[in-house]
Amino acid sequence: MPRKERQMFKFNCPIRVFPVTVKPSKILKALGLTIACLAIMSLPAFSGAILDPAGFNANTLAGNDDGSTAAVSLGFSVNFFGANSSTVFVNNNGNVTFTSALSQFTPNGLATGVGQPIIAPYFADVDTRVGNVVTYGTGTVNGFAAFGVEWPNVGYFFEHTNKVADFELILIDRADTGAGNFDIEFNYNTVQWETGDASGGTNGLGGTSSAVGYSNGVSGSGNVFFQLPGSLVNGALIDGGVDALVSHDLNSSVLGRYDFQVRNGTVVTGTPEPGTFILLGLGLGAVALGKLRRKAV
Repeated sequence: MPRKERQMFKFNCPIRVFPVTVKPSKILKALGLTIACLAIMSLPAFSGAILDPAGFNANTLAGNDDGSTAAVSLGFSVNFFGANSSTVFVNNNGNVTFTSALSQFTPNGLATGVGQPIIAPYFADVDTRVGNVVTYGTGTVNGFAAFGVEWPNVGYFFEHTNKVADFELILIDRADTGAGNFDIEFNYNTVQWETGDASGGTNGLGGTSSAVGYSNGVSGSGNVFFQLPGSLVNGALIDGGVDALVSHDLNSSVLGRYDFQVRNGTVVTGTPEPGTFILLGLGLGAVALGKLRRKAV
């Protein structure tokens, strides 16, 4: 493997001049709701979606750059795009593959294919030679057998930990619905960087940004893939971005959680929804202020 060279709301809270007939207590109530809305928006980006059961920490991928495990057992069999497998390769750079290890560090392989099926909760240049390392293992989720991989506050190339990404991949056995069926779950607590130095990034930003999704790995017109909105877009998936992974969800009511069902080898997917908690806070503020307007007129 060639050695990489180091390269170097506005929140529009309505402001109104209230008529003197409005009671001060109502003005204070409106201001309180407005401040609450602002407080919600200013909270640190931390979704708490990661499950992290003990079994997912049973095995460790030693600190490395662009490394992988050998084939490791899932504990059950899955059918992913027609390929049946009971093992995966855990790759340091935010993904698992089914045929062989993958050292690719610049995340341009989902749309073009990497030569084998891939599931990527955060395809980017993870560097664990310093800081935390990747762990993996088996456990149960909601009573179903599961295999999980943890990337716990990992840094990026070249040996940077000033920004971290905390994410998790879970594959859940759903043979109860048919042989080889399983669920995929991506979970995120915080995502502060998107690019390694060797992918054109500076201070973890810019360059060829991270990608999230999956692919059957075939190149050309035969490639079947999915990438979350914001993939490969500078600043989109990180905390505070327009498609921030911690403040959106997919097929889930938990912010930072993205669920996919794989049935008969085919992935069932949907469209990510905005963060419902933020929208709820904004909506409550808007409703309260609207009521005051109507009463003040």
